[in-house]
Amino acid sequence: MSAAGEQLDALLELMARLRDPERGCPWDRAQDFASIAPYTIEEAYEVAEAIAQQAAAPLRDELGDLLFQVVFHAQLGAERGWFDFSAIAAGIHDKLVRRHPHVFAPSTASAPVSGGSALDWEAHKAGERAAAGAVGALAAVPLALPALARAAKLSRRAARVGFDWPDEQAVRAKIAEELRETEAAVASGIRGDIEEELGDVLFALVNWARQLGIDPEQALRLANAKFERRFGGMETLLVQRGMEPAELSAEAWETLWQEVKALEKPRPPPGSSPVQ
Repeated sequence: MSAAGEQLDALLELMARLRDPERGCPWDRAQDFASIAPYTIEEAYEVAEAIAQQAAAPLRDELGDLLFQVVFHAQLGAERGWFDFSAIAAGIHDKLVRRHPHVFAPSTASAPVSGGSALDWEAHKAGERAAAGAVGALAAVPLALPALARAAKLSRRAARVGFDWPDEQAVRAKIAEELRETEAAVASGIRGDIEEELGDVLFALVNWARQLGIDPEQALRLANAKFERRFGGMETLLVQRGMEPAELSAEAWETLWQEVKALEKPRPPPGSSPVQ
């Protein structure tokens, strides 16, 4: 057995021990699929954060945490007689072989791998959804996805069947239209209308990102990180100057914000190499 196989077996045995009815951990024994689902989602986001940091050790640790979540679900499935880790691994193995006929099917081994392979992948997925009884281009988009990520997935699905704007300029016009409708809703003072129209603005922005080839979830994560960094910079300056946030007017906050922005190292022009 390989070292990886030995470590995986040890992890599976550890999980079973944690769930042992007599000798296990009370917290682990009390969990079920629903109670650990939020932890699974959280660990996936922590993996994404470690990737963004480009740090090897944190990424290794976070991948371990995510793997433990899969092992936990596998143990719960085994206890119910539904599936075990081997069944999970076999299922994803078979699915990947099925979705890569250009790699594994002898009759297509010589076929060129081009942009059409992505269409083949989606065609296979659509066929699998249909076989499972999920009918329609927007079927089986998980409700548990974050709203921004789900909007991006819905818009991609609709675009694949031809429901799309001709170009990004057309989406920009739609955004302007939605903004005008939002302003009218704000003027009406009806909260439900404001919420609906603002949602339309956000959905249109997601479509604009797709037209530009940008992942809106990643773009917003970067914006969040930038805001945190700059706000922290303002707080540092306030401490250095012996000032309290409550003392600042809106104009003073703006001045401080621009000061922090000016202190940041400018980004190199697109396509240029950073100076070593």
